[in-house]
Amino acid sequence: MERRIFRRSYVKGKLEHMFLGRYHHTIDGKGRLTVPARYRDLLAAEGAYLTQGFDNNVNVYPPNVFERIFNRVNNLNMTDPSARLLRRLMFSNAELVVLDKTGRILIPQFLREELKLEGEAVIVGMGDYFEIWSPEQWDGQTSMMEENEPIAMRFMDLDLSTGE
Repeated sequence: MERRIFRRSYVKGKLEHMFLGRYHHTIDGKGRLTVPARYRDLLAAEGAYLTQGFDNNVNVYPPNVFERIFNRVNNLNMTDPSARLLRRLMFSNAELVVLDKTGRILIPQFLREELKLEGEAVIVGMGDYFEIWSPEQWDGQTSMMEENEPIAMRFMDLDLSTGE
């Protein structure tokens, strides 16, 4: 009798642990946002760190990713004004949040006000983290992605080759 052993591929396993896709969810009156179901398992154990993103959005990092970023930013030269500004942006706006029983996170009021997040929000997977956008700000990003300049030309300086 032949016995087959099925193994999960490394790539598939890695992809299952990534934040992918785009979702539209509502922020309730108390500032709570339902996290997409497929993201919840990745945040359930330890929660997540929210901080202001670079494009008028909120970045949501699992603790292990935030720790890597923290270490890199923390090792930047303190005498460099840009490094200090980055530290202020990343860390003064950071907040640890946990999922409630229904899979929601509370977006701090100062971030909601600063980034004009109320009512609807767009949640965008970014691989090892995800972003939260107001629909208006996300529309601006979508417009930039759809500009007439060929996308390949825009990103040609980034090494996106699939080779080893």
